[in-house]
Amino acid sequence: MSIKKWLSIASCTLFFSANMAIAQEAGGNLVYIVQPEPPSLAPYLSTSGPIGLVAPKIYQGLLDYDLELNIVPELAESYEISDDGLTVTFKLQQGVTWHDGKPFTSADVQFTIMEVLKKFHPRGPNSFKEVSEIQTPDDHTAIFKLDRPAPYMMRAFAGYESPIVPKHLLEGKDIREADLANNPVGTGPFKFVEWKKGQYIRLDKNEDYWKEGLPYLDRLVARVIPDASTRTAAMESGEVMYGAYGAIPNVDVVRLREMDSIGITTEGYSMINPMALLEFDTTKPPFDNPAIRNAISTALDRQFFIDNIWFGYGKTATSALSSNFAPTGLYKESPNYPGKPDIAAANKMLDDAGITANSDGVRLTATLDLIPYGEDWRRAGEYIKQAIGDIGIDLDLRYEDVPTWIKRVYGDYDFAMNLNYFYQLPDPVIGVHRHYGTDQIRKGTPFVNSSRYSDPELDALLVEGATSSDPEARVGIYHKIQDKLSADQPVVNLFELQFITVFNNKLKDHDFSAMGSYSSFDRTWLEK
Repeated sequence: MSIKKWLSIASCTLFFSANMAIAQEAGGNLVYIVQPEPPSLAPYLSTSGPIGLVAPKIYQGLLDYDLELNIVPELAESYEISDDGLTVTFKLQQGVTWHDGKPFTSADVQFTIMEVLKKFHPRGPNSFKEVSEIQTPDDHTAIFKLDRPAPYMMRAFAGYESPIVPKHLLEGKDIREADLANNPVGTGPFKFVEWKKGQYIRLDKNEDYWKEGLPYLDRLVARVIPDASTRTAAMESGEVMYGAYGAIPNVDVVRLREMDSIGITTEGYSMINPMALLEFDTTKPPFDNPAIRNAISTALDRQFFIDNIWFGYGKTATSALSSNFAPTGLYKESPNYPGKPDIAAANKMLDDAGITANSDGVRLTATLDLIPYGEDWRRAGEYIKQAIGDIGIDLDLRYEDVPTWIKRVYGDYDFAMNLNYFYQLPDPVIGVHRHYGTDQIRKGTPFVNSSRYSDPELDALLVEGATSSDPEARVGIYHKIQDKLSADQPVVNLFELQFITVFNNKLKDHDFSAMGSYSSFDRTWLEK
């Protein structure tokens, strides 16, 4: 018997019906922070965090997920999974139109998955790897045919993760260069109006939105405020009403959370499992040597990041996988992730590898690129420079704007070390495999295997992990994966991030989805 999930428009109404009583509160403009400025508004090409703060208000996915990670309807009102797991049939919402007035149909779903996400999205090739065909027997039915069962795929249909895009505006065009990237047209609750570079992005209410009575807000204004202290002051004064993903530095959160007008929450991040990490260019000296990578991992005080830069929000990394995978059994604590830094052990690793110091005590020099997402990351870079200086590695720090940084690391591979964070997401196939698989060395695609690490043994294990339908066997596979990655350390995980959302208490229902600030905001409203 197949698994059938009816997520009807009625259940969709129930999903937000608790808010219908406050319809009289509809209206108003929400000004919120987007930090840093997005490199584009093309979520089908990049998973850059700032894009996620804007694009899911414009684009939608087939499904969404509530705070308990239950599937709820979006552009799909229901789905059915066959007994063998090889067919997933989506029934689509009717009466949905694109912002330019064209009807949304199953052809858009087929084109998005097969021609866009599977080819150009950072995670799409993994999320939809087993999808060989999508049949469209009518305008409101999309039938996914799979080569092998892929249960993890059902966690990859949110608007941020897998935005459905308009076929009529992309077909026949160069997907990477199409004008849609900066003039988005979606089916979501807000329409793109204007992007004044360096200042703001304006979205206005979609009067033809297919969810009756929504959205409540008239306008969203995503403000670009580069200076951290200015962002904090704007939140404190009420000039802006919402900031997520570290927009307000944790050092200021400690003070703002005492204000009656300000609220904070760590809800809305349960789907993403963010991990701070160091990427290395493993293809050339000096970081082609795993002994150096392991020595760096051993020398770093992971708790320092949490206590002194993120002010208690976070958890030290102990493996290639987040400890949030522990309930599934997939997580395994690994060696080479010491609870405390061990400078003596790190120095011995380098000595044993023949990495000697000069008369100044310097073994090697390198440049550390820093993710350009705010002052916390600069401070983290300064700590790393000091910490591994103690083992004779002399670092220069480089901090650039987002497009330049993305091009340098993922387009040109012009880097040695890179401080970054990745979302491990609800299943490692979606969020972790892209770091390590040889097939994820995809020049020009951001947030995949920039280290260009390639190992046949690991590639085989990744395939086994993705395709195994036996939960116990899958546990064993991922334990082997973590053992292998602990030895090689092509990526050194630092700590599990715990993001904070800071908001004005007049803002209501901004955290109804597991996607948090990457949700549509169609139910969000302002208290008068």
